[in-house]
Amino acid sequence: MIANYHQIQAVDTMVPGWKRILDIALIILLLPLILVVGGLVALTILLVSRGPIFFRQERVGHLGKPFLILKFRTMHVGADTSKHLGHVSSLLNSDAPMMKMDAQGDSRIIPLGTWIRAAGLDELPQLINVLRGEMSLVGPRPCLPFESAHYREWQKERFNTLPGLTGLWQVSGKNNTTFQEMIQLDIEYSRTKSLSLDLEIIVRTFPAMFIQMLETRKRRQQAAKPVVDFAPQPEEITCRTYRRSSPLSSRDSISMGRGVRSTFRAN
Repeated sequence: MIANYHQIQAVDTMVPGWKRILDIALIILLLPLILVVGGLVALTILLVSRGPIFFRQERVGHLGKPFLILKFRTMHVGADTSKHLGHVSSLLNSDAPMMKMDAQGDSRIIPLGTWIRAAGLDELPQLINVLRGEMSLVGPRPCLPFESAHYREWQKERFNTLPGLTGLWQVSGKNNTTFQEMIQLDIEYSRTKSLSLDLEIIVRTFPAMFIQMLETRKRRQQAAKPVVDFAPQPEEITCRTYRRSSPLSSRDSISMGRGVRSTFRAN
């Protein structure tokens, strides 16, 4: 880790030539697989939800410049985003892990959308952003303008490199890290990026995605468990006799009634 993230260093903010070559080469190499997987995701969205396949959203990119990000749509059309903005705001001001809202269920998400997101398949259309030069395969995740507006000056150093589909934060715990830890990992990458580091992050992305899917499955199972009521049960009323203590039965009730009537007659 770098000792002081609060000190903004004078670094080269230009996109390295090797980064652009690596991005284009890998996309061309994996294009058949990308088309097959992307086609299956698009077909799934068409079958389970009405509306467009793609979703566009403004994000903050290299050197703080805004651009439109492309994603597969995994939420119902017209879904309320205020709840998500509130969730992001709470993460910015706390030391809580960067847990997604859909990890424990989110009614805004279409059927199978949670698994598409957990596997990172909703990010595939961003390869178009990579080809446009707005993103890279490896780099900090492009944040929302709402989020960047709350950044401190030193935190904006994460914008000194192209945003990416995957990055050092994504393969270093992601949902188990805090907002501050995410920023620190992004700054570390922006200061130390290299060809070998990008290749290492790409290789580590696949097991990280698998672990994220397992964590999503575990959290959904925990959220689906019924709540057990541990309230104390009322004690059973017993009839104490000289021989034993037993539940008060109907026969005991009749005997007691006869005894009471006999007492009144005697008097």
